[in-house]
Amino acid sequence: MSLFKKNSEPGNLYDYSHIYQDIHCHLLPGIDDGSPDAATSVAMIKSLMDLGFSRFICTPHVIGDMFRNTPETIGNALAILKKAVASEHLEVQLSAAAEYLLDDYFLELLRNNQPLLMLTGKYILTEISFSSAPDNLEKISFDLINNGYHPLLAHPERYLYYHKNHGIYHRLKELGFLLQVNLLSLTGYYGKPTAKAALYIVEHGLADFVGTDLHHFNHLEALADKRNRGLFQKVLGDKVYNRFGE
Repeated sequence: MSLFKKNSEPGNLYDYSHIYQDIHCHLLPGIDDGSPDAATSVAMIKSLMDLGFSRFICTPHVIGDMFRNTPETIGNALAILKKAVASEHLEVQLSAAAEYLLDDYFLELLRNNQPLLMLTGKYILTEISFSSAPDNLEKISFDLINNGYHPLLAHPERYLYYHKNHGIYHRLKELGFLLQVNLLSLTGYYGKPTAKAALYIVEHGLADFVGTDLHHFNHLEALADKRNRGLFQKVLGDKVYNRFGE
């Protein structure tokens, strides 16, 4: 059952259909800190469909000291989810990639030419540490681009150490990163400084993609909050964000 069916009237929910697809979500069951099982995943997908989403690229974490997911573990979880979605006759498109923390484990995978999971083509979703700014980001971006990848940096607005210098977002673009803003960041869900940073990125035309970064039902409730409808319309308008170039 959808999270919103009982408590929402028509028109109460913001329509995200113009965003085209969700490229960053943690819907695969049981392999990271997102959905714990297939039933929860299906319930969240139904609620996301009510919000207008119909395509999902599931992006579980790959973190060296926490979630060492592989193409096999991710592929198995995707197969389970697709079977559960089919049993409910939901008309959605599902695929999987990964959200790679740019840690030593990832650099080892890159050096050893291990298979990496792309959003599409050579577009790869990445994140950096929340605790401290990496001191080798220029080299990492160079190595990624030199290997033919298009690196997307997930939720740059959430890295607190960048909040005192919004000019860093321009620098990230200069390094070759595409930037993906979390929709919830704009609402103040993660705090006012993060909302301010997200707004800066969007208003200065630095945001290439947006995503839900959905992990649990609290995220869904915030995305559906009717108080945010005007905010999203004002900030995002009808721009289609999540189409990939050649």
